[in-house]
Amino acid sequence: MTQTRTPTNALIVSHGQPSEPEVAEAEIRALARAVAAHLPEWQIEGATLAADGALEAALERVPGAIVYPMFMADGWFTQTALPRRLGDHAGAVLPPFGLDAGLPQLAADWLMAEVAAKGWAARDVSVFVSGHGSGRSPRPAEVTRDFAATLGGVFAAKEIRCGFVEEAPYLADVAAGLGAMAVSLPFFAARRGHVLDDLPEALEAVGFAGLRLDPIGLHPRVPEMIANSLRRA
Repeated sequence: MTQTRTPTNALIVSHGQPSEPEVAEAEIRALARAVAAHLPEWQIEGATLAADGALEAALERVPGAIVYPMFMADGWFTQTALPRRLGDHAGAVLPPFGLDAGLPQLAADWLMAEVAAKGWAARDVSVFVSGHGSGRSPRPAEVTRDFAATLGGVFAAKEIRCGFVEEAPYLADVAAGLGAMAVSLPFFAARRGHVLDDLPEALEAVGFAGLRLDPIGLHPRVPEMIANSLRRA
C-alpha cells in the first residue's frame, strides 16, 4: 500500500526593510517559492519582521512551521525578537542563514568557479569577506570570522580577510592593498543598505581592482541549501 506523506510546513523569515517593507517582503516570498521548488511536498511561506502583520499572516497559513531565519548571525533578532513574535505558533527554529553548515562549501564552490573563469589559481587569490559587525555585540563579527575560517578549510586561498561596516577592522582598511587577484565576498543576505553604499564606497576609496561578487544570500544555490537544511530538520 502506498503511503502519502503529510506536507511539512516551513517559514523563512528575514528582518525586512522598514523604509520600504513591500520590497523585502516580495524578496522573501520569492525565496520561499524557490525553496519550495526543491521541496514539492512542503508548504513554505516567507515573511519579514518589518512588514506590518506579515509574519502573523504567514504563520496562519503554515501553523507549527519549521522556521528558517534569513539572518547572518544569531543575535538579538533571532534569539529575542523573533521568538517573541513567533510565540507558540511555530515549531523548531533553525540556526540562521549565516550559520548554515552548508554555507562555507557553497561559498568555496562559488569562489572556485569564479577564480577558474579568471584563469587564477586559488593559492594566489586573496578573499575579502565583508560583514556588518556591530558596535553593541561581538556576535556578528564572530560569526563572520567563523565563516571565513571554515571557508579557508575548503578553499585554499592565499589569504582570507574580514572587514566590517560598524567595527574595526573597517572595510576600507582591510580591502586596501589586496591587488588585482582578489575577490570581494559580501557576507550579507540581500542587496541593500551597506551592500549598496558602504561596501562599494570602501572599495572605490582604496582602488580595489579585484572581482566583486554579489551578496552570498543571492547565490543561485541558496534555495537548494535552505531546502536541504529544512529536510534534515
